Amino acid sequence: MNFKPQGVIPPIITPLTKEGEVNYPVLRQMINHLIDEGVHGLFPMGTTGEFYAFDNDTFRKILEVTIEETAGRVPVYGGANHITTRGAIELVKICEEVGVDAVSVLTPMFVSQTQDELYEFYRKIAESTKLPIILYNNAPKTNVTITPKTVERLSKIENIVGVKDSTGDMTNAAEYIRLTRDNENFHVLMGRDTLIHAGLCYGASGAIASCANVAPRIAADIYDKYKEGDVAGSLDAQFTLVPLRIACGMGTFPAVIKEGLCMQGIPVGKCLEPIGELSEEEKEKLKHVLQDMKLIK
Repeated sequence: MNFKPQGVIPPIITPLTKEGEVNYPVLRQMINHLIDEGVHGLFPMGTTGEFYAFDNDTFRKILEVTIEETAGRVPVYGGANHITTRGAIELVKICEEVGVDAVSVLTPMFVSQTQDELYEFYRKIAESTKLPIILYNNAPKTNVTITPKTVERLSKIENIVGVKDSTGDMTNAAEYIRLTRDNENFHVLMGRDTLIHAGLCYGASGAIASCANVAPRIAADIYDKYKEGDVAGSLDAQFTLVPLRIACGMGTFPAVIKEGLCMQGIPVGKCLEPIGELSEEEKEKLKHVLQDMKLIK
């Protein structure tokens, strides 16, 4: 398995019309904007893309449009997230059929699995496909974590090529890296946008960064400058990005990401209910953050 997940990869938002339907022309606009700004991959149907809101037919079409518009310029990672093993496998099969480069699979939500059950969940999914698989730990959302020891076990499966750590716990991410560091085919991606630079210093291969939707060039600079040997420049870019990530706490995720794009003139619409808009006070605070980042005037 030669696929290496690396760089800064936005979990691309799903633009919506006022009626709550997917706005495919704006999705194409977003894809080109993000690639032009230098991101290293695209990840539709992640948490930031409100994956939980769409049926399988819409899921398939979003992936198809993303692959068509991307046209091989960067890798496309498909989110395949479901509470059951068979449901996740069904989504992985759709990803396989439409031709994504890799899939990200979130831990099951709601069900509180044991680590052995998690191992079997991912082992069976990996067995069902030849696609590269990235484990996805978002314990703050799911209340389920993949322990470092379980990640170490799973890393031995050939087509499980990495893990995204959105716990925000640097010790956890560091343990993922430490326990798999001798496996050149397994990679750790940061999922907390405030820790991208720190992860790179520890040996992470990149990040799946929601704020890269709003600030793609700044986020990509964290990785690019680090790889060029400009560690100070990478850290400066990280510090520039941090206020935006902290601002995401103002609303129900991903409301701040969508509002930030609207403020930049990209008409991505609102989140699906029950997620509401930011208050006027919150919008004003976000506006100042974006102005300080020189993303809007």
